[in-house]
Amino acid sequence: MSSNSGSHNSCGECGSGHNTHHSHDNTIHEEERIIQRRMARIKHKLLILSGKGGVGKSTVSANIAMALASQGKSVGLMDIDVHGPSIPRLFGLVGVPGQGEDNTILPVIYNRNLKVISMGFFLPNRDDAVIWRGPMKHTLIKQFLQDVDWGDLDYLVIDSPPGTGDEPMSIASFIGSQLHALIVTIPPELSLEDVRKSINFCKKVSLKILGVVENMSGFICPHCGNSVEIFKKGGGEKMAHEMGVPFLGSIPIEPKMVISCDNGTPYIHQYPDSPTAKAFNEILKPILALEAVDKAMTQPHENIQNTTTTKIAIPVSQGTLSQHFGHCEEFLLLDVDLRNKEIISKQTLEAPPHEPGLLPKWLHEKGANIIIAGGMGARAQELFNQNKIKVIIGASSGDPEKIAMSFLEGNLVTGENVCDH
Repeated sequence: MSSNSGSHNSCGECGSGHNTHHSHDNTIHEEERIIQRRMARIKHKLLILSGKGGVGKSTVSANIAMALASQGKSVGLMDIDVHGPSIPRLFGLVGVPGQGEDNTILPVIYNRNLKVISMGFFLPNRDDAVIWRGPMKHTLIKQFLQDVDWGDLDYLVIDSPPGTGDEPMSIASFIGSQLHALIVTIPPELSLEDVRKSINFCKKVSLKILGVVENMSGFICPHCGNSVEIFKKGGGEKMAHEMGVPFLGSIPIEPKMVISCDNGTPYIHQYPDSPTAKAFNEILKPILALEAVDKAMTQPHENIQNTTTTKIAIPVSQGTLSQHFGHCEEFLLLDVDLRNKEIISKQTLEAPPHEPGLLPKWLHEKGANIIIAGGMGARAQELFNQNKIKVIIGASSGDPEKIAMSFLEGNLVTGENVCDH
């Protein structure tokens, strides 16, 4: 009897284990589907990283989110710094997020364009320490992604703790290739060493790197307005070039920034004409440019709709993208597969003589559907549109094939139009 009972129990446990495993798999897949549905309603996801603490990463996150919201964008700000959530303090927010339908979490509303979620909202006391290991932090981040009902957003800005630990790894695993990483540093080499690790982390987990921001880059004297290089200057830009990633700009130190943070008012909202606010607006340009890339990929001209392949034209001089397309030496024409994000074939053609109105018609005859350039005047853009060629401007000089791949992968960083005549 004992033997039979044991045999019966063994079979029962085996069957129960199988059902439990199957149920567990179904639960995981359903959670993944929910996250995918939530993320599908968010156009752009921006992860703010830093290699070392104390570089002002959360302040940068808060002001970028505020700057985007001030541009009329619908923005969510997610604070995943479990042990040191700073975002509620930076915005002067208190209270507990609401509960929506189906037990969803409603983010705290800062203004009509900006919503916020943070671990800080769930602490009974602001000074309480969160003593969690990796799995609990992973679960919290999954819950934020799965249960927070953001609605439709243009941007989700994610403020991550310093380093390359559990939190950024969890976000990368859940969102993956949809993420763009912005990495914050300060000029000293001590910080730059760790930022290099952050850049390599992004490359290893296949995150798109939007660029590097150098914070605390010069102290703006409140009396004379001159800049004093307390921590040196330019280290972030030099390091970015060495690592082969874009440099987005420098943010100075201003005494009013400290007061603004303590008062819970985003600095650029309170001092929109300050040097710091102007620096943030420059950094914002490549972030906003993500929309132009999306538009080119999702709303092409008629002659590239309903097809997976197209032809990209890039003006080239001395082997790199020419900043002035009308004076380039040659054009690189690339046949690309939009769906598989790959270059199928390439052709280099000598540029025709520089004559008004010639290039758009010539490239149209060569089959080009998209042109990526550094700068282009308004009249030229109009002529390209008339010839059903989509115009992408503001690209930096560099290897033209790498630029084309960045465009295909949705990772092309564009800046100002260097030619506006």
